[in-house]
Amino acid sequence: MAGFYGRYLKRGIDICGAITALVLTSPVMIVVCAWLHFANKGAGVFFTQKRPGKNARIFRLVKFKTMTDACGPDGKLLPDEMRITRIGRIIRSTSLDELPQLWNVLRGDMSLIGPRPLLVQYLPLYSPAQARRHEVRPGITGWAQCHGRNAISWQKKFELDTWYVDHLSFMTDCRIVALTIRKVLKKEGISAADCATMKPFTGNN
Repeated sequence: MAGFYGRYLKRGIDICGAITALVLTSPVMIVVCAWLHFANKGAGVFFTQKRPGKNARIFRLVKFKTMTDACGPDGKLLPDEMRITRIGRIIRSTSLDELPQLWNVLRGDMSLIGPRPLLVQYLPLYSPAQARRHEVRPGITGWAQCHGRNAISWQKKFELDTWYVDHLSFMTDCRIVALTIRKVLKKEGISAADCATMKPFTGNN
């Protein structure tokens, strides 16, 4: 599956790439923190959530918080499209909300490139083939993100994730980097067709 690159070189590239990216983007992240401090109305700047990583090991993912904590009369959080702020939409459309995950890469929770880390509650819903996405570290960007991101079906997303697991190589990762830059510049696939983010995965039935 991974070969020499996946077992040894990829982690070194992750560390060097994450450190370089943190240094280069630190001024941008400071500005984003300032924006979100006011836009989120006291809800905080960072969003953290438990996610499964390689071999389904649970870690705490960090992102910029693009939504408020507004609740309805029943005390439950309002739908995503009602909680996302104007600043949050801008940050999501430019993928700046992903920058704090560079810290997850340094910690070894994630890779720069790999299947996106999804919710813990999805773990028992995967088929054996879909669960193979956890054979590698999850990534900030990946093969599925380059081919539709949130605008494709869950089934297609998992097929693309499995393809990456089977074709992990230096050249594949280079191709993903190039495709990701193009996608970010075009702001493609940020949302599903009728949802601000992505509808929850409810299983294969």
